[in-house]
Amino acid sequence: MFIRVKRKKTTYFLHCDPSESVLETKQKLQALCDVHVDKQRLILVEPETILDEAKSLEEQQVGCDALVALTYKIQGMNEETNEETDSWEEINIEKPIDPKASLRKDHNKVNNTNL
Repeated sequence: MFIRVKRKKTTYFLHCDPSESVLETKQKLQALCDVHVDKQRLILVEPETILDEAKSLEEQQVGCDALVALTYKIQGMNEETNEETDSWEEINIEKPIDPKASLRKDHNKVNNTNL
């Protein structure tokens, strides 16, 4: 099966076996985005569910063509404890720009100036 992993304007199409663990999926992503698995969090978008890396995709209802959000760990230190923070980015998936909408907008500007 294939899943779509998205972050900002980037989409990764990954071929996965339903029985593979989320950790194995994160390892595939590490090879593509050069971010260590410990600094990645995968979230099934519908319903919004943080995926447990010890469980399989199938166990967590991640099916073919599933949309999964990728977030990264926010680097920083807790000043009181001098330990690394456990904060994560919010889901940030930017919608693609519709080139036809942009053309219609430009076309309307031209037509309105000719009136």
